[in-house]
Amino acid sequence: MLSSFSKEVRMAYRELGMIELREVVRRWQAGDGFRAIARAARIDRKTVARYVRAALAVGLMRGGPLPTDEQLAAVRHHLTVDLAPPPSAEMQALAPYREQIRAWLTDDKLRLTKIYRRLRALQVGVSYSTLYRFARAQCDFGHAALTVRVAEPPPGEAAEVDFGLLGLWLDPTTGRRRRVYGLLVTLCFSRYAFLWISLRQDLPAVLDGLEAAWAFFGGVVKRLVEDNLKPVVTRPDRYAPGIDRVFLEYAQYRGFVVDPAVVRHATGKPKVERGIPYCREDFFRGETFRDLAEMRARAVVWARDLAGTRVHGTTRQVPRVVFETLEQPTLLPLAPEPFDRPTWARATVHPDHHIQFRYALYSVATRYLGHRVEVRGDARLVRIYDRGTLIKVHPPQPPGGRSTDYTDYPAERAPYAMRAPDACVRQAEQVGPAVGQFTRVLLSGTFPWARLRQAQKLLRLAERYGAARVNAACARALAFELLDVRRVERILRTALEREPGPTERGALRPLPARFARAPESFAHHPTEEDTDGDRP
Repeated sequence: MLSSFSKEVRMAYRELGMIELREVVRRWQAGDGFRAIARAARIDRKTVARYVRAALAVGLMRGGPLPTDEQLAAVRHHLTVDLAPPPSAEMQALAPYREQIRAWLTDDKLRLTKIYRRLRALQVGVSYSTLYRFARAQCDFGHAALTVRVAEPPPGEAAEVDFGLLGLWLDPTTGRRRRVYGLLVTLCFSRYAFLWISLRQDLPAVLDGLEAAWAFFGGVVKRLVEDNLKPVVTRPDRYAPGIDRVFLEYAQYRGFVVDPAVVRHATGKPKVERGIPYCREDFFRGETFRDLAEMRARAVVWARDLAGTRVHGTTRQVPRVVFETLEQPTLLPLAPEPFDRPTWARATVHPDHHIQFRYALYSVATRYLGHRVEVRGDARLVRIYDRGTLIKVHPPQPPGGRSTDYTDYPAERAPYAMRAPDACVRQAEQVGPAVGQFTRVLLSGTFPWARLRQAQKLLRLAERYGAARVNAACARALAFELLDVRRVERILRTALEREPGPTERGALRPLPARFARAPESFAHHPTEEDTDGDRP
């Protein structure tokens, strides 16, 4: 029969904690025997002897000073080395392939099952469980990535944004089920959050939500971490993401820096990552709403009075209290004027010196014909850029309107485009005085634009026949009161401008009358006396 002591200490081996190990070493140094130490610690005598041997191996002596934490750690390490079993034959068979297995895992990104099949093809007879243990021990396979807890940002420093689906809503006006999205803005320091409801996930919805959030918070943060929203980030990239131009201008106007999170990396925005599911479960699900305005109004009340007054699970503080006492005074001031949202587009300069932007036409100089330019339009101005350089500014026009700067046209075509009679008269006077007088008389009247083409044709005749001949032809046409450019052209073709005019031939004498009888003789109605004499 075993003794009562044997019944107490016969148990499976267990590793002692630091407190138990310190007690075993302390009692051994005090002079207690193995049996007494085993009885007090409720462990086997062999375990006590093994710990004592490890203590002697690291330099501890019986009757010496109490061990330090470093010495106890050395005792524990000595025990683990001694207890480590020798590698099995299968582990030893895998040892020559350690670097190859590591390369397959890290460089080729192969699955461990495929590596197992390759090893079997190489006549390496090991089990999959042995390969799994070998890969974990020797090749860093299956180990969780090391993480660090990032320091909390100071008050007013940053906010995180997420835009997610809340659920389906039955629109009572249309009877259709519509998707409802929530834009959640969470302040990183206080965890105070704002929820904006939208039926779309586009850039105007993002800007509307952020404007409502800044008004809700009473200020703007210095850095905005967003979850690579498609309306905001045009090119997701870990190091050089592309930001939408309109949103970038909005960030510059409000004074915050856009900081996109890493693509498909939840730890990039940990403070808002679980926010959308929380809003979906606590605010939206199971509720009924009449319209979008009611949803937005109730979301503000929910964010302020319910979500903002709960005890946060991480900080163990009330977000609204922390925000009002510590974070709100540190926010950037909010500009009273709303952001004038611009529109960016690319357009081609057509041969008529105009581009089309928002269904209106805007002129560009001749040297940019055929260029692909960038256009920015807001409520006040339309700016046109060529390769980043501002080349033209116009006032905005309604759809179907046109803004033309006539200086953009070539100098010889500007008068025609401007339909300016005075410009044609000035050019005609430079050709000759008679040409100027002819043009002035030609364009006189209520509607000079009706004969503007004739004036331009007259200027082209001077280019063809010479200024002297055209001046003489115009003088002859004026003498005969021929105000027709076609008659001037006929004079030039037949060289009649050299013939003497009516003043040079002498005075004109009227021709004698053709009929010498008096006009009364042609009257065919007889008088009363003649008719009475003829009566019978």
